[in-house]
Amino acid sequence: MVISKKALQFIIAAFVACLPLLSSAATSKDTIATVTTSATTIETTSHVEANKAEGHEVSTATLTEEQKADLERKAHIKHHLMDSHDFTFFTYGAAGEKHFGFPLPVILFDNGVHFFSSSKFEHGEGVAESNGSYYKINHHDGLVYRTDDKGNFTEDDKGHVTNVKPLDFSITKNLFMIMLVGLMMFFLFRGLGKSYKKNGSIATGAGRFFEPIVLYIRDDIAIPNIGEKHYKKYMSFLLTIFFFIWFLNMFGLTPLGVNITGNLAITASLAVITYLITTFTAKKDYWGHIFWMPGVPVPMKFILAPIELLGTIIKPFSLMIRLYANMVAGHIVLMSLIALMYTFNSPIGSPLSFFLAFVLSLLEILVALLQAYIFTMLAALYFGAAVEEHHHDEHHEVAHH
Repeated sequence: MVISKKALQFIIAAFVACLPLLSSAATSKDTIATVTTSATTIETTSHVEANKAEGHEVSTATLTEEQKADLERKAHIKHHLMDSHDFTFFTYGAAGEKHFGFPLPVILFDNGVHFFSSSKFEHGEGVAESNGSYYKINHHDGLVYRTDDKGNFTEDDKGHVTNVKPLDFSITKNLFMIMLVGLMMFFLFRGLGKSYKKNGSIATGAGRFFEPIVLYIRDDIAIPNIGEKHYKKYMSFLLTIFFFIWFLNMFGLTPLGVNITGNLAITASLAVITYLITTFTAKKDYWGHIFWMPGVPVPMKFILAPIELLGTIIKPFSLMIRLYANMVAGHIVLMSLIALMYTFNSPIGSPLSFFLAFVLSLLEILVALLQAYIFTMLAALYFGAAVEEHHHDEHHEVAHH
């Protein structure tokens, strides 16, 4: 049997587009059987408390099957966006009680260092004992708290957990994927660099695919926005940040079920690094235009200086929010469309929801690359503004004429 080239390309494209759908399906049993049981209880309690606050008496027994299913779907989406202390590929069994994956190391600092395997948590259902102390994962926020030997949590009037929360330096699923992507980038571009030396500046292997992207970032992003005089010292960061975000975004669309760039702490870290590089490499002209803008009346300088200074902080903040919001929104909308297939449960509504989810999956693949490009482009713009050389005499001469 011979498959034509175009047909093969279509099959591959369709498979890649369906990866985000498989990502959601991979954790469905796990959520319904284990995590959703606890998360739904929390959601149900919140639903009841919210109705009581409005003066309506509602008990969990009065919730219909449709309301309970809706709470389960919300808990599924919420769980998919959260980090975890183990790496589960999929679950199987009648109730999804068997997990296929591997545990990760848990490192806690609480009156000393506690080091143990996440398998002690039994996928969030068990209590881990370490040096006479007991710890359990709270399903509501996914954090580890110190508890008693029964794993009980105490809450205040507002429903916030009051148990002692140790400092958590664990290798979580997100951190594991960050380290994996870092190693992958290191060996990939190390091989690309070696191929240049061996073959007279000609890329071989996987480097042939990434070489045009590297050249594009240099010729169409770095040089136009930073300038030929200063762009080289920023190229390593621009290349790293582009491929780092792109690879993580793409892994987030696979059945691995990771949501790294949808984590505010990750996007904030990338934005802070960009801000620090901009700040510590900026020339005196950059600061001169912020604190004492030339060609502006003196009274206005005192007004504009705080605004300009605030702008230097708003710029990286916009980088953080843009990447975070776009990736989280994509995951939520995609999973909501998949949930609609179970909600409709009809020969018309379910296929329509699947088609919309498929189209959105294609869009998410584009967004994964687009967000990496936007972050890199804006970082280059900020670096270019920081090292731009201003000629005050020419400005004053133009203003005078």
